[in-house]
Amino acid sequence: MGEIDEPRIIAETGQDARIAAVIEPVLADLGFRLVRIRLSQRDGMTLQIMAERPDGSMSVEDCETASRAISPVLDIEDPLPMAYNLELSSPGIDRPLVRRSDFLTWQGHEVRIETSVLVDGRKRFKGVIAGIAGDALELAIDGEAEPRALPLAALGSARLVLSDALIREALRRDKTARQQAKKQRAAAKKTDQDTRRSHRPALKHGRSSHGG
Repeated sequence: MGEIDEPRIIAETGQDARIAAVIEPVLADLGFRLVRIRLSQRDGMTLQIMAERPDGSMSVEDCETASRAISPVLDIEDPLPMAYNLELSSPGIDRPLVRRSDFLTWQGHEVRIETSVLVDGRKRFKGVIAGIAGDALELAIDGEAEPRALPLAALGSARLVLSDALIREALRRDKTARQQAKKQRAAAKKTDQDTRRSHRPALKHGRSSHGG
């Protein structure tokens, strides 16, 4: 998995990019990374924010925490000139891939790619992630003897293709992330308890004398 400050190689442009610039620092302060934002016309206007922890997890509680932090910042910065609904979610199983580490993490799984410019006369590709060589994504495409190299800088969008293998792997990773988070919470709780004990004032016991 990637680091909290790993830059995205697939990012927004125009108005969406301005909104992302407002949101990303808020998420980073909470230990989350922005995956993608999207404005849609659903229910009038909806701002969809997709975020995750560096390990790829994002619980319902995490979404609520991020939403509470982002809302007042958006109210102050006011990047949208109209009323909108805020929707925050995890990337999901058939998730977008936006960072270099995403492609390495999900190597061996099928992905749909759309490039921002023509590559070998086309923009749409579908294949299995074979790896990254230098600044190019290697994609194993059915019927082609060798993986096709797609420049990372040319990627406009990338999304995993839902499959049984992907579902199994995503559930396994989610379970592992939850177990690690539980251990971290237990360790933090123990450290807090130990710290409180060490700061307790020592009780002095003395024998009182009674005059007779």
